[in-house]
Amino acid sequence: MRGNGTERGRTQGEPRGHGPGHDPLDRGSGGLLRQPGAVWATAGASVVAFMGIGLVDPILPSIAQGLHATPSQVSLLFTSYFLITAVAMLVTGFVSSRVGGRKTLLAGLALVIVFAALSGTSGSVGELVGFRAGWGLGNALFVSTSLAVIVGAAAGGSAAAILLYESALGLGMACGPLLGAVLGDASWRYPFFGTAALMAIGFLCIAVFLKEQPRPARRTSLLDPVRALGHGGLASAAASAFFYNYAFFTVLAFTPFVLNMTPYKSGAVFFAWGVLLAVFSVLVAPRLQARFGSLKVLGGSLVLLAADVVVLGYGSHTTAIVCTILSGAFIGVNNTVFTELALGVSDAPRPVASAGYNFVRWFAAAAAPCLAPKIEEWSDVRMPFVVAGAAALAGAGIVWARRSSLGHEAEELGPKHAVEDGVTVFAD
Repeated sequence: MRGNGTERGRTQGEPRGHGPGHDPLDRGSGGLLRQPGAVWATAGASVVAFMGIGLVDPILPSIAQGLHATPSQVSLLFTSYFLITAVAMLVTGFVSSRVGGRKTLLAGLALVIVFAALSGTSGSVGELVGFRAGWGLGNALFVSTSLAVIVGAAAGGSAAAILLYESALGLGMACGPLLGAVLGDASWRYPFFGTAALMAIGFLCIAVFLKEQPRPARRTSLLDPVRALGHGGLASAAASAFFYNYAFFTVLAFTPFVLNMTPYKSGAVFFAWGVLLAVFSVLVAPRLQARFGSLKVLGGSLVLLAADVVVLGYGSHTTAIVCTILSGAFIGVNNTVFTELALGVSDAPRPVASAGYNFVRWFAAAAAPCLAPKIEEWSDVRMPFVVAGAAALAGAGIVWARRSSLGHEAEELGPKHAVEDGVTVFAD
């Protein structure tokens, strides 16, 4: 459903999180700091959910040592997690449109609690990989629903709720490696138990504070997200994001083995990486888009990411640390622009378009952690980063080649969220 130029009191051309005379940080009704308990409960659980993505980064070498596994075997922790997440994108809309957002959130959290706790009890790398797959299913159910629930429960306008969610995303990506480092220094098992405990608290908060949200008038079928990819613009955005995600998750899943640092030091590196990701996603990207246009920003950021990961592979140990942290800035910008392209480029309902887009891009997140160690075995430690750089350039090439399909929405509509069946939704 396309808007008519205005979406909940906000014109489409306005920057993210702003309406006429509106400050998302306003302490008045509907401001960022004046939200109901349901919004804060869901946002808090979202922080923990996003922490789970980078949680294992600092402890990957410790897991390999503790379970007598190779780097390629341990990297399957990411592969199983994101492979299930990708497939689950076809299911989440089907489930939430039938049972409602609250029940979908609670089901996702329950799965994360169970499988995160089981991950901590693993006796082999095979068990851990399997438990991470179950964790990925739970996380997909939760993450795909949480933003719509936050905005639906928010007081006043939705701009502050959107900002709150994006802040939760950045905070979770930053704090996940930090939590993994602090708990993982004692044992690689403790971060998994810690995540299960935090998610249990989130489950209780949502069960107490969140009421059921209105269900959409039309139920989503399992094939709707795949059909949405028949739109050339959405397919182009998803294809470019696929190659970008390959570079992204080469950095996230393979770099810890290259840095070969203690959990504390590795956690500090990825905490700094996550801080840059959050700052550039929430604060910098919208300003760059307003000045240069979305496609120029996206293409330039992908090229810079390509250069960064190649230097990471060929540089000294100190250079690798700096480039790892710096990649967070480019990843933050790319995440924001790709999300907005997935929202605005097709005529499909936003939840359906988002599911189709995520279905494609998460396959790259599953492939990179598996392929990078194999490429190292076949060649040397630099080659995985060369391949990642080439993937980022391929993503930029698709943006340039398909600019006519992507450009109208990206340049004219700008950052936006939309109303579907009375509920504001946002792609993630």
